[in-house]
Amino acid sequence: MNFNINAMMQTVTVVLTAVGLKILGAIALWIIGRWLIGLALRLMGSALRKQKVDPTLIRYIHSGVAALLNIVLVIAILGFFGIETTSFAALLAAAGVAIGMAWSGLLSNFAGGVFLVILQPFKVGDFITAAGVTGTVEEIGLFATTLHTPDNVKTIVGNGKVFGDTIQNFSANPFRRVELTAQLAHGVDPQAAIELLKPDLAKIPNVLADPAPDVEIITFNLAGPVLAVRPYCNNTHYWQVYFDTNRLIRDVFASAGFPVPEEHYSIRGGDELRLAKTA
Repeated sequence: MNFNINAMMQTVTVVLTAVGLKILGAIALWIIGRWLIGLALRLMGSALRKQKVDPTLIRYIHSGVAALLNIVLVIAILGFFGIETTSFAALLAAAGVAIGMAWSGLLSNFAGGVFLVILQPFKVGDFITAAGVTGTVEEIGLFATTLHTPDNVKTIVGNGKVFGDTIQNFSANPFRRVELTAQLAHGVDPQAAIELLKPDLAKIPNVLADPAPDVEIITFNLAGPVLAVRPYCNNTHYWQVYFDTNRLIRDVFASAGFPVPEEHYSIRGGDELRLAKTA
């Protein structure tokens, strides 16, 4: 009986010692592995920053590499315990496919964010139109882009939709053209109106001298000729020039005594009916 107890105790001691060593080894492997992962991520981040890679892209790469290395570490620890990791890897791959299908929209936004950071069609602070939303870019996140619209509404748009749609960047070029029109009455000489507008248009604050403002006849309608009034300005002064130009058109035409434009229709029905209507 004493022999059996001694043998049992020796067996238990051997098993516990082996298990304890395995646990200590796994803990050591985890600590060393985590330290090595941290070191690798720091070295990678330092190298990317030296290459002047965009900080948002660095965060993308850091998160992806950290997740991958941690998965490899967990699989290595399971293998250290003698667990068959082939089946685990297959299960992980299947789970990844299932999650990918369930989160396809989210992954699409993530991929769109990566391309936005790499290709840089716009940056924080730019005034853009993307996915049908116009505003100033506040943040380009992992999954969404945040815009502040001109009426001061914070709008968040998925990166997949932003990258998959037409993007207009109004801040990419140093200046832009203000698009306005001026309606003239039938009796007004268009050339006289152009000669009155052009000198004063150049005097509006922040209107550029080069390229010079354009004032030309763009079309005709029932009310008379229509002038295209197009000054150029820096992006930051767009709305100031826009409103000042509208005000100038009104003041110049009023000072010149131009009549109010009216649409004229003529309805004719035989020799006995002649009706003129002014609207």
